[in-house]
Amino acid sequence: MSKIKFSGPFSLRLSSFLAINKIALATYARHALGRRLERTWDAHFEIGIRFWRHQFTKALAMDDIDKGRALFDSLQTETDDHYAVRRSTSDSPKGVWHHPETRSSAATLLYLHGGGYTFHGAVSHRYADMLAHHSGAPLFAPDYRLTPEHPHPAQSDDAFAAWQYLRETGPAKQIVVIGDSAGGHMALSLLQRLKIEGEPQPALCIGLCPWTDIGDRGASLHGNDSYDLVQGWMALRFGEWLDPKGTFGRLALSPIAYDYNGLTPIYLQAGGREILRDMIRDFARAQAAKGADILLDLWPDMAHNFQALDSTRQSSTEALQRICAAVEAFAGAGPSMTAGPATEVCHGATFSCADHTEADAKTIGQFAVQSSL
Repeated sequence: MSKIKFSGPFSLRLSSFLAINKIALATYARHALGRRLERTWDAHFEIGIRFWRHQFTKALAMDDIDKGRALFDSLQTETDDHYAVRRSTSDSPKGVWHHPETRSSAATLLYLHGGGYTFHGAVSHRYADMLAHHSGAPLFAPDYRLTPEHPHPAQSDDAFAAWQYLRETGPAKQIVVIGDSAGGHMALSLLQRLKIEGEPQPALCIGLCPWTDIGDRGASLHGNDSYDLVQGWMALRFGEWLDPKGTFGRLALSPIAYDYNGLTPIYLQAGGREILRDMIRDFARAQAAKGADILLDLWPDMAHNFQALDSTRQSSTEALQRICAAVEAFAGAGPSMTAGPATEVCHGATFSCADHTEADAKTIGQFAVQSSL
């Protein structure tokens, strides 16, 4: 990361500044001794992972979640990438428009931010700017209600309201729903909500490192704890806050338990070092077996939400290029979306999977959804 920005109370700024410097010194020392966390990561990459994990951990340990959010926002790390984007606000529904200075796409993006349904701040706005800039498409990011103050179905209702708002501005065939992490969960859940409400489906749904099961699924959920900026226990905490009394249950709130056959095509991205890796793979394989149009790209050495690293990592650059290609393939005039070097699962008539082996999809029997729910 090249730039640091501060906000909020001085005490929190100072705490975060001291933390990142302590983490940086320890990381540089480990690298000097040849002790890298992941062999392909340089010191700056590892510092970012360790720092954001520290911030999440400290924020979630606070008795006051608002103070935790303020801590999380007190120090932001950014790349040097410049995004030519203008922001404007909406009051009904509440949210922010991110308008690229040069519009090059006919699509409109409905972006549902990540943060475990609990955090929302500068990092999400920066992420939205990045997506709008690279895609050349206007993007609306609703300020949906957060947990633990507002459990399910508040987020589902807010996503649906944002969808209805965008439907007033253009046809569904030009809207792409895109979300990262918990926002990916929200995007996938929205497709089912649209089906129930009798609404048309969007042109495409994009899930970036999406949360597909609110329960304890896959070895990576805890096995990748040391590599990722979020940890398995955090994901489970977010799931508890989404449904604190177990009113709805894991099955009802986990996209992996649903059938997406006949709904809009789904494009997914994941990192091999993130805690959600296995559940994302399971979701893609399960949906391919059910006949859904789905494509999953996975970059083996990447952590959660690696797309935000933009030009500083080759994998992030490739991922952003694939996102733009997907948007144009389904909501623009671009060529069809094809399987690429990072593709693990590719299935359905709307994706070009000719050069991709679908062995993963055919071994779905090893990943029986109901058996682990």
